Amino acid sequence: MNGRMSENKIILIKRKTRLEELVVRYNTIQQAQFYIERLGADFSDYLSEDFNYRTAVENAVTELSAVGRLQLLDRQHVPNFIFGEQDTVVVLGQDGLVANTLKYLREQPLIGVNPDPQRWDGVLLPFTVKDLRQLMPEVLRGQRQVRAVTLAKAELNDGQSLYGVNDLFIGRRTHVSARYQLELDGVLEQQSSSGIIVSTGMGSTGWLKSVLAGAAGIISHAAQLQAANIVPVQAGIEAHASGSGSGPLRGGATLQLAWDHPELYFTVREPFPSRTTSAELVFGRINRRLPLRITSQMPEDGVIFSDGVESDYLEFNSGVEATIGLAEKQGRLVV
Repeated sequence: MNGRMSENKIILIKRKTRLEELVVRYNTIQQAQFYIERLGADFSDYLSEDFNYRTAVENAVTELSAVGRLQLLDRQHVPNFIFGEQDTVVVLGQDGLVANTLKYLREQPLIGVNPDPQRWDGVLLPFTVKDLRQLMPEVLRGQRQVRAVTLAKAELNDGQSLYGVNDLFIGRRTHVSARYQLELDGVLEQQSSSGIIVSTGMGSTGWLKSVLAGAAGIISHAAQLQAANIVPVQAGIEAHASGSGSGPLRGGATLQLAWDHPELYFTVREPFPSRTTSAELVFGRINRRLPLRITSQMPEDGVIFSDGVESDYLEFNSGVEATIGLAEKQGRLVV
C-alpha cells in the first residue's frame, strides 16, 4: 500500500483567493487587473497571493495523499458536506475558514494550516504545509494534543438550528432596528436594538472585545464630560466610571476567556429605551442552566447567523422563538 494509512480519510478544505473571486466577477484576469489598477491598488499583490496559495494547495495534496485517502473540498460546499466520524479535516486557511469549518464537524479533529506565513498571522493556524509530513501520522495515531472549543447553538422552535464558533448575531439583515422579547432567568424584556451578539470563549477576543472596548470608551468619556459640567451622566454610568459598578467594564474592557470556557456572553447593541421597550437586560452570561430565549417581533428580514457568514443563516421573523445556549458538541483543534 506504499506506506499509506489507506483506512484513514483526510478532507482538505480550501478557499478561493482574492484573484479567483475577481475573475468570477470580471470574467478575465485582464479585466480584473484593469479594475484594481484603476483604483490605484497593486495588482501584483493579488498575483503573489494567488500563486502562493495555489502552490500551498498543490504541496498539501502531495503530502496528504501519501498518508491516506484524500478528498479536496471547496469552502462553499462545507455546509452541505457530510463528514465521516473517522475523517480528519485539514483547513488551508485563514482563521475565518477554520472557524467556519469547525461548526459543521461532529468533533472530528481539525488541523489549521497556514498557507502563507509571511502574509497571515494565523492564531488558529499553528502549522505550515511542511509540517504535514510528520504531523499527519501523529494525528492519525492519536498522538497529538487536541484543544476543546466551546460552541454556541441557536435552536428555533421549528426545529432548525445553527452553531457558532466565535459568535452568533441575532437581529435584522438591514440597518433598521430589531424588535424582540428577551428572557433570561425568568426576567422578560421588550427590546429594540441593532441586534444581539452572543460570544464564545474563542470569540471573546473578537466582536465581544470590540463591543466592550466601545462601551468602556463611552463611559470614560461621559465621565470626563460630566466632570467638566458639560453633560449630565446617569447614575449607572457614574458607578462604572468611579469603579463601583459591576461587570467586565470596571478596570478596563478586556474579557479574554479560554476556548473551552463553559459559558457564553451576550451583548445587546445600541438598545433603545422607549415607552414600550427597555434597556436593562443588555449584557449577561449564558450557561447550561440559564439559556437565553429570544422571541422575534420582526415581520421580515429577521436573521440569525454565525461567525460573520451572513449567507448561512436562519430566518428569524415574527413569532419564532430562539433558544441560545451551549452546543451539545465541542470543536477539536489539533495543536
